[in-house]
Amino acid sequence: MLTKTKIYLSSPHMGGMEQRFVEEAFNTNWIAPLGPNVNGFEHDIAKYLGGNHQVAVLSSGTASIHMALELLGVTRGDEVLCQSFTFSASANPIMYQGATPVFVDSEKDTWNISPELLEIAIKDRIENYKKPKAIIAVHLYGMPYKAKEISEISKKYDIPVIEDSAEAFGSTYFNTPCGTLGKFGVLSFNGNKIITTSGGGALVTKTIEEKNSAVHLSTQARDEAPHYEHSKVGYNYRMSNVVAGIGRGQMLVLDDRVAARRQNYDFYKTHLEGFKDIEFLDEPYGFFSNRWLTCIKTSSFELREQIRLKLLEQDIESRPLWKPMHMQPVFKDFLHFTNGTSEDLFEKGLCLPSGSNLTKNDLNRILHIISGTLKNI
Repeated sequence: MLTKTKIYLSSPHMGGMEQRFVEEAFNTNWIAPLGPNVNGFEHDIAKYLGGNHQVAVLSSGTASIHMALELLGVTRGDEVLCQSFTFSASANPIMYQGATPVFVDSEKDTWNISPELLEIAIKDRIENYKKPKAIIAVHLYGMPYKAKEISEISKKYDIPVIEDSAEAFGSTYFNTPCGTLGKFGVLSFNGNKIITTSGGGALVTKTIEEKNSAVHLSTQARDEAPHYEHSKVGYNYRMSNVVAGIGRGQMLVLDDRVAARRQNYDFYKTHLEGFKDIEFLDEPYGFFSNRWLTCIKTSSFELREQIRLKLLEQDIESRPLWKPMHMQPVFKDFLHFTNGTSEDLFEKGLCLPSGSNLTKNDLNRILHIISGTLKNI
């Protein structure tokens, strides 16, 4: 009897050219951490983002957030405002610095950081003589946050934005690429992202000086000297030449991957939007999402779980939306400014399989289970 293949939430999808760049690294013996692929990958990303930005490729998106906090001088005792509805990697680097996260809930139009609550949080902290040092805003699931409103607040209070675009490479906000909207931009190339290097990330900066500082810190902060001289603490965060080679190959298919993910969203919405018990997150005017993951919000926790478990029975991976940071055991005692939006999304929301390598048969299998479940409630 034939068994059905497992369907993953978001699996890697190679384009075919990655091996050429990796083989070149081997053939030329550029197996050391740095090499032509690192420079080439940084150039490719910068060109994709418009060419007027600098890019440092690092070991992960988390490392990139950490370097952004370092460059902003965030240190022990500082406070950093962070979107609560996100993955823990957005918040963990704040703790690395000995700083304190202050969590801000989402608005319903994009599921991202609420401008209204953000300003309330800033005013509260200033009144308590703790003006935040930075804002970490996230483009969740590929949907841009309200960048105009967040930028205006950032300028009004002179608090820089670290733009977490780990899930939003290929997304745009009024034709401006995500990753270029804040003081610093952060990208991720983890195995489940829109393109992958198996593991890796990038820090996007406005100036070459900022990039050079990030590279210096991420290569153990070695000073110019014939011996090993260190004036400050450094990190081992630089991307390797081999991994960067995978990235160069992936850049050649990035637009195709975005198109495929958006087609997945269109497929799900076309066939499921008629059911009253689920809803989709539409793009506001001027917002373009790469649709990294297609997500639905159901009418109840029970229905969310019913769909998830029915899919799991057929070896199909789905996942609840992110559990907000202010609800996580590790962060539960930290200050948060909330309105119930992220808690509701966590309770009722589900990420559907969204890989760019899904076949029509895969999509129909998924659709059959979800629509069957909805018809039987």
